[in-house]
Amino acid sequence: MVRAGFSAILAAQPDLRVVGQAADGAEAVALSRSLHPDVVLMDVRMPGMNGLEATRELLSDPAPGAHVPLVIILTTFDADEYVHAALQVGASGFLLKDAPPERLVEAVRVVADGGALLAPEVTRRLLDRFAALRPATPNAAALRLNGLTEREREVLVAIGRGLSNQQIAEELFIAEQTVKSHVSRILSKLQLRDRVHAVILAYDAGLVSPAG
Repeated sequence: MVRAGFSAILAAQPDLRVVGQAADGAEAVALSRSLHPDVVLMDVRMPGMNGLEATRELLSDPAPGAHVPLVIILTTFDADEYVHAALQVGASGFLLKDAPPERLVEAVRVVADGGALLAPEVTRRLLDRFAALRPATPNAAALRLNGLTEREREVLVAIGRGLSNQQIAEELFIAEQTVKSHVSRILSKLQLRDRVHAVILAYDAGLVSPAG
């Protein structure tokens, strides 16, 4: 019922198409490899192969030229270990099942557009955890930022604060497309896989504090 509900919400969007549904992790892997979806919504707890194992199977060591989907982890659990595990296996998003329908739709669009996200309910605790582990003296993470321009550092700070591209554009008085270009260059220069890891680095380097 839950899966059918998610499918109906997404299928109702004019710019989204649901190409398949799976009842467990093994079926999710098989369908993803045959249907080549751009985004996969993956539950954590499923019979047999769970969602984290299925995500690892999908994203680890793909064959050259193989289509690799972007994965959003869906769960009713907001425990830190699930967030860390999802990031470790390569997920691009983490969303709680009780999120409003519009947030689910937004999550798919953000990830499909090359972004990444964490559920607001868990982002703060995750990032505070990284901040608490950060040493008080400058570290390797801070040194990695030396190659950024002043504007790119401003954008990275805004990313670390959890702002969307539109919000960053409004705050810095620049076009949203310009923000996207800055984000792309930041990820490339810092050799980061996605926006989530940019947020973590911003905290790790001391650009953003738990207090905001």
